[in-house]
Amino acid sequence: MSQSSETNATRTLIVGTLVVLFAMGVRATFGLFMQPMGLAQGWGREVFSMAFAIQNIVWGAACIGMGILADRYGSGRTIALGAFLYALGMIGTRFASSELELMLSAGVLVGLGQAGTTFPVVLPVIARVVPPASRSTAMGVASAGGSLGQFLIVPSGQFFIDTMQWQGALLMLSMFVAAALPLAWWLRGKPAAPAAGVVQQSLGAAIRQAARHPSFHFLFWSYAVCGFHTAFITLNLPAYVSDRGLNAGNGAIALALIGLFNVAGSFGAGKLGGMYSKKMLLAWVYGLRAIGILWLMLMPLTPFVLYVFAAWMGTFWLGTVPLTQGLIGQIYGFRYAATLSGIVFLGHQVGSFLGVWLGGRVYALTGSYDIVWWLGLALALLAALLCLPVKERPLAQPQPA
Repeated sequence: MSQSSETNATRTLIVGTLVVLFAMGVRATFGLFMQPMGLAQGWGREVFSMAFAIQNIVWGAACIGMGILADRYGSGRTIALGAFLYALGMIGTRFASSELELMLSAGVLVGLGQAGTTFPVVLPVIARVVPPASRSTAMGVASAGGSLGQFLIVPSGQFFIDTMQWQGALLMLSMFVAAALPLAWWLRGKPAAPAAGVVQQSLGAAIRQAARHPSFHFLFWSYAVCGFHTAFITLNLPAYVSDRGLNAGNGAIALALIGLFNVAGSFGAGKLGGMYSKKMLLAWVYGLRAIGILWLMLMPLTPFVLYVFAAWMGTFWLGTVPLTQGLIGQIYGFRYAATLSGIVFLGHQVGSFLGVWLGGRVYALTGSYDIVWWLGLALALLAALLCLPVKERPLAQPQPA
């Protein structure tokens, strides 16, 4: 690898990690706004749950379109478009005065923006420029950036709410997201055209090939469980701990700890993914999440119990990302990795939609989140089982004419 190529790979990794840091960090603050905005606007938790659910399903569905844009027209333009829509959605949330306006801003616009600034678009850019031996580790570093963003930006979001009210906090966070606009310049480019004499596989053929492969479906539905856990906990943990006698600050610290511990967790998952079976590592990640949920359900809730839960879950929070994305590239190749990653990420967001919608709905009906917590534990065990039959061997690609 030449020095210029190495410099380009390092720059791409750093810039891509920063984009993910801002996008995922700001996303993790939404749970902090549930109570102050609800009191100010007269909205119940089910209103926020529905807006967040819409955001997640739009994010997932739009990832397919953003992936196609990145594969065909370049990742830089796609990331810039996503950052613009994300910032616009945050500003729209600040001025939303009705439930419909909240759904359109925090739901649709933010969801579209996240689709262009997060893992399915950014990680394939990084994977293309780093050598194969370092690919899994590099994706782990970028995934850890999302967790570092949660650690840094969630406490900042709480500070902004305390000092500037929720209205000012949303405007400040929109500026964090807008920082991805100039960074997109260093992430421009698209997959290289095939060499002369090599048969070009079409996008449709690549999607059909993956859809006929059982492992693609196993990855889709196991990733849905990841989305169920992360979206439900991100949105509802601050309110859950307040219901159980702790304060909003404890909830913000817990979310920050999840992000802090997943810096090591994501990096470790990416590093181990380059040495061991990715599917077995994924199975362990999901199974160990179940232990964390069991701890929270069985122990009397104190700050210590909450922080142990946050540290444990954080260790396995986004470790699924470099492993799942790595398997997609390993099995199906990198020519249409952004598109195929977007399709699998839709599964993640289907789970996210169900997690946040069920959280709000179950709370409205029962006054408790317990049913959803136990469901999350059962789904963690199911996801671990879904990972075991994944075939890690690369699929045959079109051969030279």
